[in-house]
Amino acid sequence: MQTKRRATLDDLRRVPGKAELVGGEIVHMTPAGGRHGYATAEIVASLREYGRRIGRGCALGDNIGFRVNLPNRQSFSPDAAFYFGPLSEDFPEGAPIFAVEIRSKSDDGPTAEARLAAKRADYFAAGTLVVWDVDLDRAGLVRAYRAADPLSATEFQRGAVADAEPALPGWSMPVADLFPREE
Repeated sequence: MQTKRRATLDDLRRVPGKAELVGGEIVHMTPAGGRHGYATAEIVASLREYGRRIGRGCALGDNIGFRVNLPNRQSFSPDAAFYFGPLSEDFPEGAPIFAVEIRSKSDDGPTAEARLAAKRADYFAAGTLVVWDVDLDRAGLVRAYRAADPLSATEFQRGAVADAEPALPGWSMPVADLFPREE
């Protein structure tokens, strides 16, 4: 019986499109839709301004691979992130301080919830302080999970202003900004 070779970060670098390295396997991620892309761009723009205001850190958008060293995960590729660390041509080393995961249409039901909870646990184990779970289909629901209390979320809906405390002190953005004006 032949054992399957574990994928490496070098393998991940050669994969077209968005993917992560989890448990020695390449996990492909579906391309984002228009609303997803719009929300990502708005979050990254707001985070970019925050980084400029505080004079450190950087906002990073979709399809950036963060290299981590966990027992069952070697990378993350959040939809948006804020990172304190050096940047090079390679994957940033370590987890972002703040990560945003915007749900795809397939991210519904008990199996998806378990997968998303496991990914949040990995983010926290790698050093991320706050993870946003954004569900654009449920009235623009943003759930902010924090490393200090990883099983509880603060929920923000359209009309509210969501934050990423304590990861990004003084940063927040209106949930309504995640949607184009005509919605």
